[in-house]
Amino acid sequence: MTVDTHAASDPLRRRLRRLSAAEREDEARSFVRRYYRETGAEAQGAPPLATRLADVRRDLQRQGWYDHTPDELAYGTRLAWRHHARCLGRLFWESLEVVGARTVTRPDEIAAGTFAHAAAALGDGRIRSMITVFAPVRGGVLPAYIESKQVVQYAGHPMPDGRVVGDRQHIEATRIARALGWQPPGEPGDFDVLPLVVREPGGRRLLYEVPPEARRELPIVHPTDPGIAALGLRWYAVPCVTGMVLTIGGMDYPCAPFNGFYMGTEIASRNLAEEHRYDWLADVARALGDDPGAPGPPLWKDRALLELNRAVLHSFGLAGVTIIDHHTASEQYMEFARREQAAGRVPSGDWSWLVPPQASPACPVFHLPMRDLHALPNFYHSRAVDGAALRPNHDDELRRPWQLRWERLRRRWWNWRRQRDGLRR
Repeated sequence: MTVDTHAASDPLRRRLRRLSAAEREDEARSFVRRYYRETGAEAQGAPPLATRLADVRRDLQRQGWYDHTPDELAYGTRLAWRHHARCLGRLFWESLEVVGARTVTRPDEIAAGTFAHAAAALGDGRIRSMITVFAPVRGGVLPAYIESKQVVQYAGHPMPDGRVVGDRQHIEATRIARALGWQPPGEPGDFDVLPLVVREPGGRRLLYEVPPEARRELPIVHPTDPGIAALGLRWYAVPCVTGMVLTIGGMDYPCAPFNGFYMGTEIASRNLAEEHRYDWLADVARALGDDPGAPGPPLWKDRALLELNRAVLHSFGLAGVTIIDHHTASEQYMEFARREQAAGRVPSGDWSWLVPPQASPACPVFHLPMRDLHALPNFYHSRAVDGAALRPNHDDELRRPWQLRWERLRRRWWNWRRQRDGLRR
């Protein structure tokens, strides 16, 4: 473990959504009502809805925050997944495993819990979708949180000759880790795993090496062409996201690592191929016997992308690790959309994120109209990027005309006030 002894201004506070007392209470009421309506909580032994709403309102008025019950927390995290417009794999949202860890506040324990999560999610290779929820923001008290965007991140090393060895997306994260004392195990390589960065409320950063059981890596080999294996490509098995804020009923959980499993194009068509990441497409083409510099249309890119996708899917299958191809994932999303519509709900979707980057028109989601409802509960990166637009969604409820008009007016007022406060700051 390495410690950053220099306290800095708190970046977490700048990321969190700014809610008035009325907005927080509105989000809390909306969530509790939805929880009771969709789960039949009263029939399962929960206190009456009116009692629970009164308790929440009292806590908010007295202290500015309230605690979710374990059942509310579990269902709220599943709703956040169901509502997240940028996720294609929401068909199985009800099966998300929720680990409650709200009493865990020490950075050492947070790191240990996160590594245990990643190892448990992988298991024998049949990846389980999981989330571990650590302490929330309570009033003005900020908890420790994970600054790294994912449990496993590959370093990006700028070299003296201008090249970048490793993942270009993580050049800044690598610079920070080096400044805190981390060094790669040998000469800078393409797949040096960065330490997990946990940040204390006072701003101090602590580094934790990711243990082998939490970062299983798979060599990328092609089923028929040995040239791709010779490139030495590899990737990690579990995409465990640690850099997003979970928000449920007006309460923010800035430390809530969660995972699903990979879609092949995420690794092959994006991480390994994009210019601002590894930019290995030309190397893959040469390994396949194509000449990227040959005159004519650069269709070598299409073949390289296809064969790299084949290699990634083959490699995960060979290792017995869960992965899905983009065509199957698209069909699963269509089934998710059908189920949501059958339940009287409009699925929230961001077209630019849900359409796969490979063979897009051949995937049914390409032709599906979508609208991002920014519904709560949800996950967000920061209020500046995607948090400010989040709001309770009542589209699937029976509302009287005066209620709809009142909500529109109230939303316009809150949006105007946020813009005004933003200009002042």
